[in-house]
Amino acid sequence: MKFEPKWIAWEITRRCNLHCVHCRSSSELEVAGHPDFSFDEAKRILDDIASYASPVVVLSGGEPLLRADVFDIAAHGTALGLRMCMATNGTLVTPEVCHKLKEAGIRMVSLSLDGSTAAVHDDFRSQPGAFDGTMNAARLFREHDIPFLINSSFTKRNQDEIPRVYELAKKIGATAWYMFMIVPTGRGKEIMEELISAEDYEKLLKWHYEIERDEDELLVRPTCAPHYYRIFRQEAKREGKKLQRRNLKFSTGGSKGCLAGQLICLIDVDGEVLPCSYFPKSAGNIKKQSFQEIWENSPLFAELRDFAGYHGRCGACEYNAVCGGCRARAYAVTGDYLDEEPFCTYQPVRLRKKTPA
Repeated sequence: MKFEPKWIAWEITRRCNLHCVHCRSSSELEVAGHPDFSFDEAKRILDDIASYASPVVVLSGGEPLLRADVFDIAAHGTALGLRMCMATNGTLVTPEVCHKLKEAGIRMVSLSLDGSTAAVHDDFRSQPGAFDGTMNAARLFREHDIPFLINSSFTKRNQDEIPRVYELAKKIGATAWYMFMIVPTGRGKEIMEELISAEDYEKLLKWHYEIERDEDELLVRPTCAPHYYRIFRQEAKREGKKLQRRNLKFSTGGSKGCLAGQLICLIDVDGEVLPCSYFPKSAGNIKKQSFQEIWENSPLFAELRDFAGYHGRCGACEYNAVCGGCRARAYAVTGDYLDEEPFCTYQPVRLRKKTPA
């Protein structure tokens, strides 16, 4: 496998106007100790990345629209030839914002939708009116011909909503729908008891296989659910089918499970380069090292790319190279990021007990 940076999430601010139950970020309007970096620093970071690679760069947060210079940052990245995207909760989207998104060359916007009704979504987002904000943003994006995808995060409190959220994402005109299975980091640590059980997890991923198999309009992907790539192969083989998977040019494709530190990473507001948005361990700081140096020489990234070094069932699993287990979830639950995926029920062939003769 070739380890090229294909997709970078960039936390350009920790400030946010919501306080979602699962968020890794601070989510306050003023964040002590983690200030926004300057526009000059933003340009330097983009120049550094573009000198080495040409990934998708997703301006994230917090809420990126709280930065007055967010469109200038996006425009600079666009001028460098980078594919600039944005992740927003949608509540601050206006017609003027839509015009500026297009002028800055933003190629794709992601919106969060965690329930099919205001009651469910607003509870998850801890903010009355959040659902209406997402619906309004989707309407404005349609009117201004801005492609958008839907990210939906699930725990026990809203897992029954999954099929309805999927249908709503199609109804409002999304280009893609990503089903996120919560990783307990940031405030997500406080909802450990709300994590979907391993058994339900397996059922939901089999359901997702069925909708992907039959879906011909909306691109669908489970996210932070690497064992889906084991289930996908098992179900396709059982059905005797070789499915042609559709790809979105602003994603990493969709042929492998955990991509943390392999094809993706997160740069946080302090310049720390993390394996993914849910993995709170730094591989280096972009204020002190070049992005290339961190990407190519980080000991942490080297460990994540050495699949044979994984522990427990993941290390023994025949699906190791296509799944790999969620490294961030293993780290959050066990403290060992090389440990086995804690929410996978599969028993590798090598570990199955043989019946005595």
